[in-house]
Amino acid sequence: MADESTVTIRASFSTREAADLAVEHLVQQQCISRPDIFVQPTTGENTSGSRPSGGDVSHENGTRNDGAFCGDIEVSVDIASSQIAVVQRVFGDVGAIRVSKG
Repeated sequence: MADESTVTIRASFSTREAADLAVEHLVQQQCISRPDIFVQPTTGENTSGSRPSGGDVSHENGTRNDGAFCGDIEVSVDIASSQIAVVQRVFGDVGAIRVSKG
């Protein structure tokens, strides 16, 4: 009998772009229900990540300075234990800084 207990996997990302991509891959490619995925800052501050990317970069003047770069962004997901490896792989593929279980 397979162990289908629920576990939480957490990953930290330095950009909002990478965190959003992780969520998109989990929902669209792995069919994980969106209500089982949570996004929050790793610090108590509002943040767009710890470094600029995507819309945070102006092609005319370089990096914008009006974004809140106050720390990394955490994506956590509640999944069946049989999905641990695939979720860890998705997080790694999109640039997670740290991935942990629990």
